[in-house]
Amino acid sequence: MGAPVVFQRTSVGLDVHARSVAAAAIDGQTGEITRRKITPDHGEILAWILSLAGPARVVYEAGPTGFGLARFLLAAGIECLVAAPSKLQRPAGDRVKTDARDALHLARLLHLGEVTSVTIPSVEQEAARDLVRPVKTSAVI
Repeated sequence: MGAPVVFQRTSVGLDVHARSVAAAAIDGQTGEITRRKITPDHGEILAWILSLAGPARVVYEAGPTGFGLARFLLAAGIECLVAAPSKLQRPAGDRVKTDARDALHLARLLHLGEVTSVTIPSVEQEAARDLVRPVKTSAVI
């Protein structure tokens, strides 16, 4: 029997916003946790992921920033999941919510195989969704 096959060494959680990204990585062999605050520039995110012990898997929550980052990372050969926010386990009693904690929580869930992902649409599908999505307006009282 040969050596065990390692499918993923590092689990990466990203809390993605329009102006910043909180990132956390867990090395599955050493248990080491790495955190970083980076810009939402796809190249910078990819460079940080590539600096980690590989292979790495990445997860971030579906949200208003869309699926461009996921498509970019997949095209670069990085396995990336987009998590369904409504299906994520939340820590009980944890009322202090920060981007850094959210990123680490996502990395832990990914490491444990506890992420329910959504289908990543093509650019065309995402654009069509944006066309038919109702516009939210503030209520006038």
